[in-house]
Amino acid sequence: MKKWFFLLVVLFLVLGYQAFQLQQKIENKGQGKEDYTTIEKSSQSNDRTIKVEKDQIYEGNLILVNKNFPVHQAGIKSDVVDLIHNKNLLTGYGLLDNSIKLSKSVAQVFSTMIQDAGKEGVNHFLISSGYRDSKEQSKLYQTMGADYAMPAGYSEHNVGLSLDIGSSQKKMSQAPEGKWLTKNAWTYGFILRYPEDKTDITGIQHEPWHFRYVGLPHSMIMRQKNLSLEEYLDFLKEQKTISSTVGGKKYEIAYHRITSNTTIQVPSKGQIEISGNNMDGVIVTVAL
Repeated sequence: MKKWFFLLVVLFLVLGYQAFQLQQKIENKGQGKEDYTTIEKSSQSNDRTIKVEKDQIYEGNLILVNKNFPVHQAGIKSDVVDLIHNKNLLTGYGLLDNSIKLSKSVAQVFSTMIQDAGKEGVNHFLISSGYRDSKEQSKLYQTMGADYAMPAGYSEHNVGLSLDIGSSQKKMSQAPEGKWLTKNAWTYGFILRYPEDKTDITGIQHEPWHFRYVGLPHSMIMRQKNLSLEEYLDFLKEQKTISSTVGGKKYEIAYHRITSNTTIQVPSKGQIEISGNNMDGVIVTVAL
């Protein structure tokens, strides 16, 4: 009889302890003390998973194109247009000839920038060169030689993001247009691609007329840190993640190495833009 009584007491104590643990869990959840599973879900609630294909390495506004990294088909802008047939994009500047092409989205930003320059009395801009296909680039290379042109597939002009800007008054190194762009183009997403003090890095002689669209906030960060595109991409790979505030807007920029089709985590909030670097990864830019 005593044995049965002892077993009942033990059973009662075990059941009581389990009930106590259950009550504690309920109370902890009510007080915000979540268990590991809940915390795991909560930590991921601010992120979302997106698919990234390997070919995305080769496309976007930040791709590096030079003698070591040629243009891939995926990198050529899909919205290249004849500017002469898009009068709404020609406000405030002229064309050296009627065959000049450019990415439509880049031309829209350029037109806005030039109209703003005109408000300051700087209004003698013209585009002397924009997008070139392989055939046109090959012809230029054969005519100008390696000192003044790149082979087909190795020029930024083969993408649609770059343009040569001139002045109808003077050489760009002396013209008000050149000085205005050197000072202000960065705030619109353009960079002076081949600065005088970066020739040893870019491998290209100083070209005060050659501007490249990389977009915000990248152009402003490059300006603030005095970085060429080559240096900026190396900087992002080194830092992995950086934050920057440009024009009162906060940005988070992250580099991801890509070796195959994969998925990456990105913030669930904010406008997201993904660009490859044309080397080994993608840069995710989030405007918060």
